[in-house]
Amino acid sequence: MAHTNGAHGGHGHDHHAMMIDDFKKRFYISLALTIPVLIISPMVQNIFGFSFTFPGDQYLLFGLSSIIFFYGGWPFLTGLVDEIKAKAPGMMTLIGVAIIVAYLYSTATVFGLEGMDFYWELATLIVIMLLGHWMEMKSVMGASRALELLVEMMPSEAHVVHGDHVMDVKLEEVKKGDILLIKPGEKVPADGVITEGEGHLNESMLTGESKPVKKGANDSVIGGAINGNSSLKIQVQGTGADSYLSRVITLVREAQDKKSSTQRLADKAAFWLTIVALTAGFGTLFTWLVLGKDFAFALERMVTVMVISCPHALGLAIPLVVAISTAVSAKNGLLIRNRTAFENSRKITTLVFDKTGTLTTGEFGVTRYESLSDQFSRGYILSVATALEQNSEHPIAVGIIRKAKELSLSIPQAQAFNAITGKGIEAMVEGKSIKVVSPGYLREINVPIPEKASSQIIETVVFVLIDDKLSGFIALADQVRPQSKEAIKTLQANGVKTIMLTGDNATVAKSVSEELGMEGFFAEVLPHQKLDKIKELQQKGEFVAMAGDGVNDAPALAQADIGIAVGSGTDIAAETADIILVNSDPKDIASLILFGKATYKKMIQNLVWATAYNVVALPLAAGVLYSQGIMISPAIGAVFMSLSTIIVAINAQLLKKEIRK
Repeated sequence: MAHTNGAHGGHGHDHHAMMIDDFKKRFYISLALTIPVLIISPMVQNIFGFSFTFPGDQYLLFGLSSIIFFYGGWPFLTGLVDEIKAKAPGMMTLIGVAIIVAYLYSTATVFGLEGMDFYWELATLIVIMLLGHWMEMKSVMGASRALELLVEMMPSEAHVVHGDHVMDVKLEEVKKGDILLIKPGEKVPADGVITEGEGHLNESMLTGESKPVKKGANDSVIGGAINGNSSLKIQVQGTGADSYLSRVITLVREAQDKKSSTQRLADKAAFWLTIVALTAGFGTLFTWLVLGKDFAFALERMVTVMVISCPHALGLAIPLVVAISTAVSAKNGLLIRNRTAFENSRKITTLVFDKTGTLTTGEFGVTRYESLSDQFSRGYILSVATALEQNSEHPIAVGIIRKAKELSLSIPQAQAFNAITGKGIEAMVEGKSIKVVSPGYLREINVPIPEKASSQIIETVVFVLIDDKLSGFIALADQVRPQSKEAIKTLQANGVKTIMLTGDNATVAKSVSEELGMEGFFAEVLPHQKLDKIKELQQKGEFVAMAGDGVNDAPALAQADIGIAVGSGTDIAAETADIILVNSDPKDIASLILFGKATYKKMIQNLVWATAYNVVALPLAAGVLYSQGIMISPAIGAVFMSLSTIIVAINAQLLKKEIRK
């Protein structure tokens, strides 16, 4: 329906939010008015066997129901008009006609027509429909937030260098060719080339590279990357629409726009249900008039048909399952933002994983550490290395310090700390000269690298020298999540192919892919290429889900049939994705697919029941067995319809048991 289409601009976002608030307010006010309507309704009193009457109660019932009809039913009445103008009758037409017939007939009974009113039916129908539409609209909210969060990744100001002084200017005032100063820990304001300084830049959220990248003079930097612990000067190469991040924003917008144009199958079902209901209703009226029955009898038959075909059960069939499945999923680590994607998770044939931060932790961790000297224990090697690394914010230092904390090691004090440019660090610890250095430093001083210390493909190894003698080494790597292997196995057991997509180098990608037993990998892939890889798989007929956590994944998440963000990642990935893994546990993806299948099954069961009972009920309501003395009154028709609603509701509740299997 038209009101469910997302908007990407700020105005569209605000308008959508206002519409959600409007439905919410109409729902609560209508619900409050429905309670007295139910209590004083004669039909409800007959069903539950109690009596509550007072002078003028029918007129109070008329007044309250009129408010519900015009205020609560207004979106459906205007929706009916819009659909008729567009010559595309759908759910709004069906709801609109149902509430108009129920209201007009009920009002006629209050003012003299023989029969029983349907005000309670009218009120509950409107309340349930408002609730269903409110829940539906909330599920499509958030598309524009993705683009806002991308823009927020850039700092608001930049330090522009003018000769021997530095000026702070707004980001939009930065021009191509300007020289910018990037202080330690700051975000890079624009794409550029380093003119002075060197350091490590964290680009993991932009390129997927797991290690902070060392950059120096003439190396290019990307706006949004985070500078390490040294100062840099860059010459601006791209700002505004020319910047890397802006291109990513454009890719996200294009992919989201394509997805939002997808027509829902439910609209077709609603169209045919509308045609059947309207044809049956007015056909019944016309038939009985032709057969010589009076207008009151013919109208009663028509109202019974319309009431039985009132989409109470249909209105609940999907939204109630969605409400339950989203709540149950949230308790089990899955946040569903796009219900269509969740329903379609059963179709997934290929699941594409980003590596860094999804299959791996995205943080350097110590994989092994050894002593190469009889004089010193393994623990001592790690503790003296930690003593030196406490003065550094380098990712390797962070990993070593974290390991020492895990082991609760006692860390000695380091003195006379000094950086060995590009090779490592040195200091005095407890009277000993300690160096923590790279393999390059050992080669420079002609010290052979021991075989047991030789770097495995995915490891970074640093060496510890004590009094200039090689005494130990520490190996670090971006560690594979413990849950990843199990997740891959479960997915493959359910017929889903697994492929890794990463900006990291091919050697690292191959190692991780083989360790996890995946079907394949794409390495050294840039963000726009990630989107292309997803498209390639889709063109081969695959139904593709993408799981990632970085800005570099955002276009691919939006392009994929289903985008899954791991919760440890950036907000932009979560906002672009259809489903968020709160606990960053890849096993939750397998749970998602299995639970998605169970949810879809419940939806189909509910839709079948909500419509199929009409096959029996509608002919009886129309009076096809009238000559045999079998005829359903409007009251019985309302009970039939209510029973179908109750059955649908109970069936949806059974979904709670599925997640526990």
